[in-house]
Amino acid sequence: MTALRLEGVGYRYPGAPRPALRDVDLEVADGEFVVLCGLSAWGKSTLLRAACGLVPHYHGGRFAGRVVVGGLDTREHGPGEIAAVAGTLLQDPEAQTVMGTVRSEIAFGLENRGWSPAAVARGVEEAALALGIAPLLDRPTGELSGGEVQRVALAAALAGRPRLVLLDEPTSQLDPVAGDELIWLLRRLNEEWGTAIVLAEHRLERCLAAADRVVALVGGAVACDAPPSAFLAWAIANEPSLATPAARMFSLAGLSPLPPGVKAARAALRARGIATEPAPDPPAEAPGRARPAPRRWRRRGDAAALRFEGVWFERRGGRAVLRGIDLALAPGERVALMGRNGAGKSTLLRHANGLLTPTRGRVRAAGRVALLPQHPGDVIVADRVGDELDGEALRRAGLDHLADRHPRDLSGGERQRLALAIVTAGDERPAAVCLDEPTRGMDRLHKAHLADTLRGCADDGAAVLVATHDPEFAVRFADRVVLMGEGEVIADGDPHDVLAGGWYFATETARVCGALTPEEGAARIREAVRR
Repeated sequence: MTALRLEGVGYRYPGAPRPALRDVDLEVADGEFVVLCGLSAWGKSTLLRAACGLVPHYHGGRFAGRVVVGGLDTREHGPGEIAAVAGTLLQDPEAQTVMGTVRSEIAFGLENRGWSPAAVARGVEEAALALGIAPLLDRPTGELSGGEVQRVALAAALAGRPRLVLLDEPTSQLDPVAGDELIWLLRRLNEEWGTAIVLAEHRLERCLAAADRVVALVGGAVACDAPPSAFLAWAIANEPSLATPAARMFSLAGLSPLPPGVKAARAALRARGIATEPAPDPPAEAPGRARPAPRRWRRRGDAAALRFEGVWFERRGGRAVLRGIDLALAPGERVALMGRNGAGKSTLLRHANGLLTPTRGRVRAAGRVALLPQHPGDVIVADRVGDELDGEALRRAGLDHLADRHPRDLSGGERQRLALAIVTAGDERPAAVCLDEPTRGMDRLHKAHLADTLRGCADDGAAVLVATHDPEFAVRFADRVVLMGEGEVIADGDPHDVLAGGWYFATETARVCGALTPEEGAARIREAVRR
């Protein structure tokens, strides 16, 4: 039986200069787990929109070919009918949230299908337990963090036990623990319920080990359709930015086959007699260990570009989201802010530029604080990309070719780049630039470009503070990592100290052999082989 079939599908958005999909043939069997990958704007989200009927019923444009979902032809059945057989989680889960509380949000779709009150209650409870959001059931949806909203939207999509689940970057706002738990929940649904999964993802290291097949899109066409290990070999040869960090590490070290996950990588190294445990880090006072230079804001209090002094923030009912935060950033400093969902990262950033006022304590800034929120749509207001910024600003952001497009038709990564250009534009250079999960929807190439952009902001004298769940990105751009938990700073130090020896808050290569980057890991492996 076929859960999803695309036959010669081509699609062009209204006003777009080129097709988003080109002659796509794809079949997903019942019970199959398929990972969909590709660079930003190469058609992943569009393919999922076609599979759930939003293309072309909602987006318009020119559509060719045929899409059949659970026996329903999308030319004859709209998104509402298709939702009965295909649960969908799009890149912007906030746009899917329509009810006032978590419980009513999960129940909404089941009630619309005519389920009995008892069946609705059971479906809500099971979905909430499966996704670890049972404590949130009676919370207002407007008070949830981005990661919590993402899990709620996914619970609503899964509550009806659909035959097919379509997911667009479902782990992009989840902390490492929740992201791993989500992937293995999907694998359990796939194995025990026979649910077919089509998952579009940029951080392939999270999901390749669970996949049966990987489909890579290049320019809107299928370029590779193969098992994970064969896909990685294709990626290294044709599009290295799609390869996982562990696969790149093995390739740089001259080892094969390329591992689809941490377990396979560690097993391959052990089979070659190469240690997979990181060497113990010497204490700060050990002889020969370089002590970090004192930060400028620690030597001179007036040197801080952004400072939080004993900041508390409490919501209705006295629930403390921030608990006595003392934190300062020097001009030119690049800081990654990490922590689990609900730890207070987004709330801290909203205090930085005055969107929220502390219940107690004080926030000081040496000038304007530019904030890129989690949802780029909050700062994008025009119906045309070219009306948001002048031509030179669009060119610097690499978006000048999209000037005539509607922002809603951009990929997630393109919207993020547009929003960042908007908040940093102006005659007054910001004293601090704060970004909340800016790598949502970005491929590795655009993440590297963003890291370079942020280093440029820091070189111009701005302090840069980025909330992220992506340790690879944190290592690439930051010279300092601050880890939050339950509204408090629980760790603050060099990326090697915070991210190299962990399991969840760690890069994939650190989990394999203790090295932060593929380059460091390959050097260790080559040295071990020589010995």
